[in-house]
Formats: sequence, structure tokens, C-alpha cells
Amino acid sequence: MSASPAAEAGSIGRTLTRVYRAEAGRLHGALMRVCGSLDAAEDALQDAMAQALDRWPAEGIPDNPAAWLTTTARRKAIDRMRRAATRARKADEVERRVRVERAARQGVPTDDELPLIFTCCHPALTLEAQVGLTLRALCGLTTAEVARAFLVAEPTLAQRLVRAKRKLAGIAEPFAVPPPDALPARLDAVLAVIYLVFNEGYAATAGDAHIRRSLCAEAIRLGRLLHRLMPDRAEVEGLLALMLLHDARREARQGADGAIVVLEAQDRGRWDRDRIAEGTAHVRAALARKAPGPYQIQAAIAALHGEAPRAEDTDWAQIEALYATLFALQPSPVVALNHAVAVAMARGPAEALPLLDTLDAGGGLARYPYLPAARADLLRRLARWDEAAAAYRAALALTDNAPERRYLEARLAEVEAAG
Repeated sequence: MSASPAAEAGSIGRTLTRVYRAEAGRLHGALMRVCGSLDAAEDALQDAMAQALDRWPAEGIPDNPAAWLTTTARRKAIDRMRRAATRARKADEVERRVRVERAARQGVPTDDELPLIFTCCHPALTLEAQVGLTLRALCGLTTAEVARAFLVAEPTLAQRLVRAKRKLAGIAEPFAVPPPDALPARLDAVLAVIYLVFNEGYAATAGDAHIRRSLCAEAIRLGRLLHRLMPDRAEVEGLLALMLLHDARREARQGADGAIVVLEAQDRGRWDRDRIAEGTAHVRAALARKAPGPYQIQAAIAALHGEAPRAEDTDWAQIEALYATLFALQPSPVVALNHAVAVAMARGPAEALPLLDTLDAGGGLARYPYLPAARADLLRRLARWDEAAAAYRAALALTDNAPERRYLEARLAEVEAAG
């Protein structure tokens, strides 16, 4: 019995959503070579997706949906440009772009995402706009997910992205990795982009999955690409090390039922020791360059966790000192929160609570669920049950990720029962 038209349409829609989320960077990157602008690439891809919705019900979903979308979007883009060129008498420019595209397809395959990142990370844009725009174009994150990464309201972030795309469209620049003398101006944003992609995969802001493996893998792949491009940059190597060391713990971070397993309760036998060794080697190589930076410090912290055979063997005193160093380099509320947690582990929860009070008073983490979650954990350890319960409720009010909600709900039930 064949599927109903509604069910078939639903299957096609889910396939398109899955492909877009998994392949957005490659799709946009490939199309940028033809289109020359991100807006035009997005329009061509939307045209291709609309054609898929029209044709796939009759023709069936192709074996390689991403390749079908890329080919169709290329044709749509070239057709649009030819029509526009006829009107504007710019056929020569269109043909030049077509020749560039054909040459690129006939040569050695290239990674289009890296030029796409550097294109979006133009120094004329604010750092936040660079990062947000690239997250949307490269990974297909929703505006809501990017807004959560920035801790800003979704409408505010949407307006900033629109302004960024308009500004980028007015900058005449080839779609390519910048020359060496132009790299430093964009490197900080590129590193931030890759790390935010990894973080969104490592602990998804919303949805049913706590870990989105495809985003972690994509970020590590881009980190390796950037390291090959800039092998002597300590922070590039530090970021790659940091991602490898975090990803090494991936399989132990969730139980068989999908529940979150916190660091101290993880089965360290499930950690990927090869990744820990690779990440630790990158940390040492980065620190040996004597140019310390935030990613290297965070990687050193992750290496200390990776080296501890048991949770109780963790060198929390050294981790606390490293977070203090990190805060001096990067004085952000999130770093201050992590430092406070390290203080709690090194010297006890009572000494860390005043640090969280200061963060609360500052208001910089008002929408950040991990602040009340951290407070709740410290209060639980101090047996202040009613206060802990209130803090867990506050964290739940800010959390959209389903596994995180289940974890917080379980902790809330524990302290309510204890009180």
C-alpha cells in the first residue's frame, strides 16, 4: 500500500530539513562560488528546495539529496544571473563566474566552507554579526539557536543578521580565504564561529537531543582545516585541542536512556583515549609557542580533566588557577561562572556562593540557565533544600533542551524529597 500524499509530503519535508541542517555549510559554500553573495546563494537554495517539494513526490527522493539540491540551485542561480545580466548588460561578468565555477568543479575538490567563514567574517561587520551570520549560513542553525548562543532575544538577533547581510552584500570581495596579511583581522571571529558551532553540537540549546554529533564533527573538521591553513597559530591549535578533548567525553555524557551524566559520574572507561592523547599533544604544542590565549587555557583545563583517572583525582586547585588566568584574558560572565564552580570544587560550595551572588547582581547571565543550575547544585551540597529547589525551578524556566530538563527535574525531585 502506497503512502498517502500527506505522509509523502511530510517525509520529503523532513528529508529537506535534515539535509539542510547537516549540509548548510557545504551547500552555501558551493553556491557562493557561482552567486558571489550570500543572499543570492540563499535565494538559489530556497528555489531548489521549492523545486524539490514540487518534483520529489512524483520522481522520488534522490539517493543523494544534497547533490541534487546543489546541482539544481546552481542552475537556478545561473539562470537568475543570466536574466539579470541581460537586463543590466553584464553578461561578461556572469560568464566569468560560470567559468570560475566550471574550473572549480573540474579541479581538485575544495572545502567551500572555509572561504564561506572568512567571507562572512569580514572586519567591517561587528564580531557578533560575523559569528551569527556564519552560524546561520554554515550550519543552518535557526535564528533562535543563534540567539541563545549570544544570550540575546531572538527578534534582536534577527534584525542584526539582516543588517549584517545587507552590509556584506555591499562589499565587493572575492569568495576566497584572505591573503596572509588579512588573516589576523578575521581570525578571532573565525575561531569564535567554529567554537560556537561545536558548543551547539556539544550541548544543544533546544530539542530532544543533548548532543548533536554532526555539529561537533563539523566543527572539528573545520578546526583541522584551519589548523592546516595556519599551523603556526597557537590559538588555532588551542581551539582544535579544546574541541578534541571535550569530544573525547561524548559517549559518557549520556546514559542509555538519554539522561545526562555529569562529569564526576561519567564512566571514564568510555572516554576516547586516542582523542585525549591527540588533544593533549595539541595543547602542549600550542603552549610551547609562548603566546597564551583563551582557547589554549580552556584546552589545558580540559586536559587536566582528561588526565585524571578518577573524578576525585582531578587537580581542582590547578583548574581554579587556570580559570583565574582565563578570566584575566577574557573577563566574561560565563568564565566567571566557571571559575566559581572550580572554586566550589577546590575549596567548597560555601566559598563559591558569594561569587554567584555577584554574577546575579551583575545581570549579565539573566537568561543563562547554567547560573541558577550551578547555584542549585551548591545549595544542594550545603543541604539548603528549599533554596536549592527554587534555584532548580529557575533553571528549568530557562531551559528548552529535553535531556537537560529531565536532569534538572530529577535533581528538583531529590531536593524536594530531602526537604
